[in-house]
Amino acid sequence: MMTPRLLTLLMATGIVCAAPLSASAIAVYSSSGSNAASIQGSVDGFRADLGTNNLANAPATGGRREINWDGVPAGFSDPNHLPGNFFNSNSPRGAVFETPGSGFKVSANTGVGTPERFGSINPSFPSSFSVFSSQKLFTAIDSNIVDVKFFVPGTTQAANVRGFGSVFTDVDLLGPTTVEFFDMNNNLLSKQTVLNTPGATSLSFLGVSLEQAIINRVRITAGNAALSNLDGFDFVAMDDFIYGEPQAVPAPAAVLLLASGLAALVWARRNSLLPE
Repeated sequence: MMTPRLLTLLMATGIVCAAPLSASAIAVYSSSGSNAASIQGSVDGFRADLGTNNLANAPATGGRREINWDGVPAGFSDPNHLPGNFFNSNSPRGAVFETPGSGFKVSANTGVGTPERFGSINPSFPSSFSVFSSQKLFTAIDSNIVDVKFFVPGTTQAANVRGFGSVFTDVDLLGPTTVEFFDMNNNLLSKQTVLNTPGATSLSFLGVSLEQAIINRVRITAGNAALSNLDGFDFVAMDDFIYGEPQAVPAPAAVLLLASGLAALVWARRNSLLPE
């Protein structure tokens, strides 16, 4: 039996494991409809859940971050690619993007010579895609998969968040568009299907929040194919990303040190070096 003294020491080193994540610890915000008003309630509820918007300011102990793409300069917008680390380097918000494809694009503003809403990829997209916050959208290139990894804003320190949500446009089919949430050990915490509304210019929102900041990576599958000039697919683009303030996770060396401390405490107890 663990003695009170040993339990106190373990708690002091932070090694006592938390209870497993339960279904009651997950809050899901999900909606879909023909316009922005259809999803506004879900978005507002998710924002309130996570707390104050910290914008691109210094790291904070709580609140949320948002990316609405509209402030991305023309030099990083269509037809140019967006660097995957733009929102941890150029505009430090603690999010870095990866994809099996060839990169990322943010759509162009109206009237700059490049068609808006990815009309440069497919001329039908401006009439198929809508926006939640004017006027830019986001997509991976040559893939419909985006991995979002979190860092203490402006640093290379890995981080966890308490929640993540995204706005999607033109989700016609129920099933292909999903968001998966993983912890720092790559364990799947939750997989959610984004609601659909058949027909052009629809908007959908999916957000998940947890009681603790344990989400280390998010995988978004947008539609059933990468954006292209082909027909017959459920093409989906993304608008606003909303997520909890990234909180630093222990470096491997720190975890190893804590584990060594635990082993020493257990050895000392077994050899009667600690008082009862």
